[in-house]
Amino acid sequence: MIILDLGCGTGTLTILIKQSQPTADVVGFDGDPQVLEIARAKAAQENVNLTFDQGMAYQLPYPDNSFDRVFSSLVLHHLTTQDRRRALEQVYRVLKPGGEFWIIDFGKPHNALAFVISLVMRNLERTSDLIAGLLPEQLRRAGFEQVEQRERFMTLFGTIALYRARKAEL
Repeated sequence: MIILDLGCGTGTLTILIKQSQPTADVVGFDGDPQVLEIARAKAAQENVNLTFDQGMAYQLPYPDNSFDRVFSSLVLHHLTTQDRRRALEQVYRVLKPGGEFWIIDFGKPHNALAFVISLVMRNLERTSDLIAGLLPEQLRRAGFEQVEQRERFMTLFGTIALYRARKAEL
């Protein structure tokens, strides 16, 4: 299994993925060289063998059909709508047929409190598309199928949703 953690930041999730799947090849990918240095130091401290690459989510440097799984945790809301579209297309390209894309990020408010919080959050970062519930359709337009929201969680920042999307088998 080959796994990409897209927007890995300081590597916390990347390390957890490797620890839970020790035989997998795990790659952390982020645009910030300083946080990648922190990620590398954390991986060394945890004694896990990982690869960390630098670049932008909408310009993945990997060949087509490279990864079995791609994970993205609280990254997509940082991207403009156009860059998010390009990033989703890139993830689709680098996933192997039958591969899965797992995303945790802002989602459509699911109660009154989450809605009130969303009134503030939709003006910060670039969360409005996600808060409006548009991510599943954006995933479908990028080519994904079996797009589903698996969970949602209430946080101080509003609704956080867990999505899964699949690339079709050949």
